[in-house]
Amino acid sequence: MDQLDSRILSALQQDGQISMARLSEKVGLSLSACHRRVKMMEANGMIEGYAARLDRKKVGLELQIFIEIKLVSQQRENIQAFEDAISHMPEVLECHLISGEFDYLMRVAARNTDAYEKLYRNRLSEIPSVAQMKTLLGVSTVKEFRGYHLD
Repeated sequence: MDQLDSRILSALQQDGQISMARLSEKVGLSLSACHRRVKMMEANGMIEGYAARLDRKKVGLELQIFIEIKLVSQQRENIQAFEDAISHMPEVLECHLISGEFDYLMRVAARNTDAYEKLYRNRLSEIPSVAQMKTLLGVSTVKEFRGYHLD
């Protein structure tokens, strides 16, 4: 990846619907060279796809919750059981294996406290490999993820 690729990726993170003509103009490449680079980055998996960025609250997801998870043990079957269960929960936006006191950090969006309680009681707490959960309610978002810094 060179500096031109970084500029292309930065521009695409800002506007995934930018036309190839506008993108090539913005990064200072010919249309065909820019198109070739984008297609190569798509083919090698550097660009995984394109999606619309939604306003969480405007689509009715009032709550953003972070949950620290501690497993009963670090045995492979416990890790696998937890990760398999989480992968089938669309409410879980992100889940990261972390170091420290807890094993995982999750980010969840929910319509309201009732919806979160239902997820917590009926799905998360039913995962047998979970020993402890700590819920942290997001009060406000100071900075939302808008793409990776590539400079």
